[in-house]
Amino acid sequence: MAFELTVAEQALLDGKDGPAQQTAMSIVAQIAEVQGARKLLEITQAHIDATVYVGDAGLEFAERLAAQGAKVAVPSTLNVGAIDVHHWHEWAVPPEWASKALRQMQAYESMGTTPTWTCAPYQTVHRPKYGQHIAWGESNAALFANSVIGARTECYADMLDICCAIIGRVPATGLHLRANRAGNLLLQLIEIPRKVQEDDTFFTLLGYIMGRTAGNNIPVVEGLLTEPDDDSLKALAATSGSSGGIPMFHIIGVTPEAPTREAAFQGQSPEEILDITMEELRHAWDELTTADGAHLDMVVLGSPHLSIDEIKRLISMTEGKHAHPDVQFLVTTSRAVAHLAEQSGAMERLRTFGAKVTVDTCILTTPMLPEDVKVLMTNAGKFAYYIPGLLSRNVVFGGMEDCVRSAIEGRVHLEDRLWGK
Repeated sequence: MAFELTVAEQALLDGKDGPAQQTAMSIVAQIAEVQGARKLLEITQAHIDATVYVGDAGLEFAERLAAQGAKVAVPSTLNVGAIDVHHWHEWAVPPEWASKALRQMQAYESMGTTPTWTCAPYQTVHRPKYGQHIAWGESNAALFANSVIGARTECYADMLDICCAIIGRVPATGLHLRANRAGNLLLQLIEIPRKVQEDDTFFTLLGYIMGRTAGNNIPVVEGLLTEPDDDSLKALAATSGSSGGIPMFHIIGVTPEAPTREAAFQGQSPEEILDITMEELRHAWDELTTADGAHLDMVVLGSPHLSIDEIKRLISMTEGKHAHPDVQFLVTTSRAVAHLAEQSGAMERLRTFGAKVTVDTCILTTPMLPEDVKVLMTNAGKFAYYIPGLLSRNVVFGGMEDCVRSAIEGRVHLEDRLWGK
């Protein structure tokens, strides 16, 4: 059956609703045909990842749409921008670069979007519901939406995401179709003690292994002994989406489409079965660290952005203590979470410890780090994976307690709590 448009969709393509809608419809329709879709699907919301300034082409595209009067047709949140709008000048961000980054952010805001400026929209009031078709960009967000919530989305590429939002439609293909959401790779957790699974590094390490081993498959995890919270599953999605290209994952007994192994595989047998052991976890930890020795310049937390629960946990670790003067301590979060933390007094307690807080962006998308920052430490698998390649810095991976203790001591300190590290 050939690809077909409805009467309303054809009107958009013909430009009857304006040039911006025509541009967006033309792009989405062409992508749909290339992907072999038979039709378009209506969506309930979108999350726009094209907000980061990476060059003049993206800026020109955004400003052209804005000049054409583009408005989103569905509620649409915004991923991180390329600067902390109010505090970028406190860092090493070049003013000319910041000016262009701000223009791109303003262009997307002008389209009727909600300026959430966060990579964790699923931890806001805009969290979608099970079964809803959405158009989300940002790898960790799309993975979380598909896997943990059971919403339906592809990981939409920059510029395609805003086009889908403007017309309120996506190609009926990929993970929007139930048949394409079945697991095909079984990952078995073998003899991994509950103590390890309850550690705050476990889901990051599991995510790293998942991404590295699963390729483009949909992995199904079996053998979990704990009940992970949102922040643990956030770490799993973010790290697996960084180290590999999995479209989604299932955890038997945890995620909504995997109450049983049979349900996760939609009645089929796994194409391959792989074991994950303590040895794989140790190897993952080692690969996420590139720095040697105890030297430390900065601790950075929040990729994806810290939730209010994570900030409360951080406060409990830092209360009455102070970061070493030679180590910078950076927290990245959303403006909404920062507002809650400010109201509760948590933000002042973080500042008393010696922390700086950046909102709207993260170190991977803005040139904020001073040249003298050479070694960073983080509990975020996404940061640990990308820092060496994107920022040309060395990194140390550890749990949140490791990061806080190291900041206080002024050197890398890793606790021997799991396997004698």
